[in-house]
Amino acid sequence: MASTSCFLHHHTTLSTPVARTTTNLLSLKPNQLLICRAQKQQVEAIESSDAVVSRRLALTLLVGAAAVATKVSPADAAYGESANIFGKPKTNTDFKPYSGEGFKIEVPAKWNPSSEKEFPGQVLRYEDNFDASSNLSVTITPTDKKTITDYGSPEDFLSKVDYLLGKQAYFGKTDSEGGFESGAVASANVLETSTPVVGGTQYYYLSVLTRTADGDEGGKHQLITAAVKDGKLYICKAQAGDKRWFKGAKKFVENVATSFSVA
Repeated sequence: MASTSCFLHHHTTLSTPVARTTTNLLSLKPNQLLICRAQKQQVEAIESSDAVVSRRLALTLLVGAAAVATKVSPADAAYGESANIFGKPKTNTDFKPYSGEGFKIEVPAKWNPSSEKEFPGQVLRYEDNFDASSNLSVTITPTDKKTITDYGSPEDFLSKVDYLLGKQAYFGKTDSEGGFESGAVASANVLETSTPVVGGTQYYYLSVLTRTADGDEGGKHQLITAAVKDGKLYICKAQAGDKRWFKGAKKFVENVATSFSVA
């Protein structure tokens, strides 16, 4: 014959059986739990209670293991970065893609289109909202060259398109004023050149610092990317004044030049 026995538990600690009766009522404290089970003898009751504890322990371990195995949320962010709470990919809002006839480029989001025509074959021009001397242009002209290397070295190529470096309004004589040689009113220093091949197409990349006797900003940083494709010479030129270059314009000008590609 099965009987009913009651056990008084303080959370996880099992106490000694209180009574073997079904009629007595116990006064419980708020942190006590009364467990009543039908059983044949005290040993079975203790074993049953141990099984309950074991099941709870196993469940706790299972939940813990599941938590460890869960992939870390993408909301975790490195120092100085904002947390990506919803795990969506971030987009670069500083630039916007532009697709032209036979070329692609990333344009600074805060630069505006300009209708000014500076160079032969110019098909695109953008300039900074706050400083028109920070700008970009793309030109496309016919050529009989098969590849950009047919123009010679990057420096040789630059000498053939030196009109890209701009003009100055002063035509008088100078005597080494401002660091220029006597009679010279402009200077151009090639700071860097590279000849990358991207998608099977050869490119020339040049970084040039120009200064003119009538100029300001301490000179201009001009980045030129050029390539030949299907009988056409594609040139992208982006520039910024020397002072603005070191105040943040460098990032935008360099991205323009390196993002340019022919289709």
